[in-house]
Amino acid sequence: MRDPYEVLGVQRSASAAAIKSAYRKLAKKHHPDANKGDPKAAERFSELNMANEILGDEDKRKQFDRGEIDAEGKPKFQGFEGGFPGGGGARRAGPGGFEYSFRTGGPGAGGFASGGAFEDILKSMFGGQAGAGMGAGMGGGPRGGAGTFEYDTPFATDLDVAVTMTVALEEAINGATRRVRLPNGKELNVKIPAGVAAGQQIRLKGQGDTAPGHRPGDVLITVNIAPHPYFKIDGNDLRLDLPVTLYEAVLGAKVRVPTLDGAVQLSIPKNTSSGRTFRLKGKGMPIKGVSGADGTGDLYVTTRIVLSDANDAELEALMEKWRTEHPANPRKDFE
Repeated sequence: MRDPYEVLGVQRSASAAAIKSAYRKLAKKHHPDANKGDPKAAERFSELNMANEILGDEDKRKQFDRGEIDAEGKPKFQGFEGGFPGGGGARRAGPGGFEYSFRTGGPGAGGFASGGAFEDILKSMFGGQAGAGMGAGMGGGPRGGAGTFEYDTPFATDLDVAVTMTVALEEAINGATRRVRLPNGKELNVKIPAGVAAGQQIRLKGQGDTAPGHRPGDVLITVNIAPHPYFKIDGNDLRLDLPVTLYEAVLGAKVRVPTLDGAVQLSIPKNTSSGRTFRLKGKGMPIKGVSGADGTGDLYVTTRIVLSDANDAELEALMEKWRTEHPANPRKDFE
């Protein structure tokens, strides 16, 4: 995963509004529906969604800038400041904990022996449990040859791997196969079932971390649905803001409206106010476990009258005349 700033093409100092604008522009350009002949469109769209998930969230953006999470939102293990005497370190055993290995060259060889400083370090790490006390009280214990002490914490038996996957709305509805990279570097092809909901978890049995004497852990994938350039999810329904011109709202018109099944024609009646909502039955999200006509939610389309950014002298003159000849106060109930 590339740097999210690079993916969205913004500077690290970019404002939240600039990030949102860059995402919306690129999402429309690279949306799979707009690039049906491009097999890599879905991959680029997914990368954009992941970058927006990091930079579009104030807390996650700060965590990324501080180096606490990577470009996929996964926590980075920083290790122990200063390391350990004699070249000791920490080895990751699983997402639930760490296997700590303390190695020494023996007394007088630049390391430390089994007592003294070694127990002090264990006490500082495990709240006073150290040495034989740690082995007897916590289920861990020393192993290894002369001059080597390896303590396995009992937390290392938690071998499940938890990851988050962000999918496009169309992938959540229709199903898809995606490749996911685990924190241990392993890559898997994951089948996204049709109709998956945001927050739903997919379990891959036996694909997690391994440890001698234990069954392999599972991979637990939590699914997020990326923001769509047009639609907002509302339960089983979808909502869409539809831009219309002033003359379309006044005179009425037939306009194209995007849906998950392709664009449809919607009749806008004369004198339609901005904010008026139309219901397109059966154009929403599939309802899991329900078949037939009632098995799909609806699409609610809300009109938004949009004026040109450029000044239009003719339109202004018309509105001044209209204001004089047809005065109205739509806010009279507020008075």
